[in-house]
Amino acid sequence: MKEKTREVKLPEAGQWPDRMAPVILGVGIVLSTLGFLLAFLWVGPVYGASVDGVELIGGSMVSQMLLISQKIFYFHMPVAIVSFIALAFAAYYAIRFLMTKEQRFDSCSQVAMEVALLFVICTMITGEMWTRFEWGVWWTWEPRLTTYLILMLIVIAYFILRNAVDEPERSATYSAVVSIIALIDVPICFMVTRLIPSSIHPVVLREGGMTADMGICLVVCLVGLLCVGFALYRARFNQIRLTQRVEAMKQTLEERQ
Repeated sequence: MKEKTREVKLPEAGQWPDRMAPVILGVGIVLSTLGFLLAFLWVGPVYGASVDGVELIGGSMVSQMLLISQKIFYFHMPVAIVSFIALAFAAYYAIRFLMTKEQRFDSCSQVAMEVALLFVICTMITGEMWTRFEWGVWWTWEPRLTTYLILMLIVIAYFILRNAVDEPERSATYSAVVSIIALIDVPICFMVTRLIPSSIHPVVLREGGMTADMGICLVVCLVGLLCVGFALYRARFNQIRLTQRVEAMKQTLEERQ
């Protein structure tokens, strides 16, 4: 009698969002490029972005300069928002994985953290550019910069821990906990300049002063980068699921031999 083989469930792949990813990526690139052109060719400078004279910032007396710092804002803020959204999705799927132990949720959380890492790095780069052009220094232990640096280190620690643990389920469990911890730091990063009045980091929405052209440019950049982030997420997730599908098919063939 032929021994009955155990049926292996193949991970789904090639869903409709994956087929839409190239189109969404194209839309994101177009909108991001349009936002870049609007920022440098249409939107005026942010009033009050610089002051005359010399100020003590980061322990050094520096003179502030109004160069392109106000233009960096239209990309710095959107990439930061996209990084926060990606971290929120990573933590959500991490919680789902801890509740169900389903591999799919672990894959979703992992990919969201990869997208978050990309946008966190972009946030730090644009933030450092703004700091250099606006304050005249590359780094200062300002509350917003410090809390976001901690967030970036947590995200990096996620991938170090994930690759350091060999057992897949333990690795996924530990990584899920770290992604939840990363999300806890998000509201701290967002609210720190409001909680600490002495912070020198500007609070644009509370202080006001954003004109219509600035708002339009900011929204265009934000929507474009959201599209890019979503397309990257779906493309990477589809790649991982296809790899898992191939491994499951190999396992099925091996069991039938």
